Amino acid sequence: MFASIAPRYDFLNHLLSLSIDTYWRRRVVGLLAGRNPLPTDRCLDLCTGTGDLALDVARRLRIETTGLDFCHPMLVRLVAKIRDTDAVRVAESDARQLPFPEARFRFVTVAFGLRNIEHRATALSEMVRVLEPGGSLVVLEFSRPTVPIVRGLFNAYFHRVLPVVGSWISGTDRAYAYLPESVSRFPGQDALAREIESAGCVEVDYRNLTCGIAAMHWGMKPPRPPSPRH
Repeated sequence: MFASIAPRYDFLNHLLSLSIDTYWRRRVVGLLAGRNPLPTDRCLDLCTGTGDLALDVARRLRIETTGLDFCHPMLVRLVAKIRDTDAVRVAESDARQLPFPEARFRFVTVAFGLRNIEHRATALSEMVRVLEPGGSLVVLEFSRPTVPIVRGLFNAYFHRVLPVVGSWISGTDRAYAYLPESVSRFPGQDALAREIESAGCVEVDYRNLTCGIAAMHWGMKPPRPPSPRH
């Protein structure tokens, strides 16, 4: 399904969100910037798709970033966007079985991809596994609008307008019917925060974006305890 929409994926993302998706990704990068990344730090962006977030992280924070996805045509689009100055690596793999050792990354991000993973608990545990102690996990995902009038307008657009426009431009019916279905099945803000805690993160919190149409969740892998003094 994702392979079929790869050629029009970026265009449709910006069109159907009125380019608000760009602002939401900037908020993720701003959150990471507030963690004072070092030039030696690494970031893993899961379900990277065509790599917009991975590229933003690499370019703005100037740290090595790996964009991982299991959809090859999406990664082909990412590779085409990478410039010589971008510190971006590309990995093709399943987010539930990451091909990296423990404590490899200072940051792990996933934008609008967690709801597409079966067995989220397995994927979240893998994300925490590859984080350094004290490293940050950030999840950006569609959520539950918190303002009633916004909720009504969003639901009408998301369930009636978006599938029609998306199917017409992409040439496939399934992908843009799947989008509102997957969002409606995805847990709300508080429930997702509990899932992130269950995966092993501490200091878990979230911030609603655009009246809760999307939400940015974050948590930290517990730091290593100090070594005992002798």
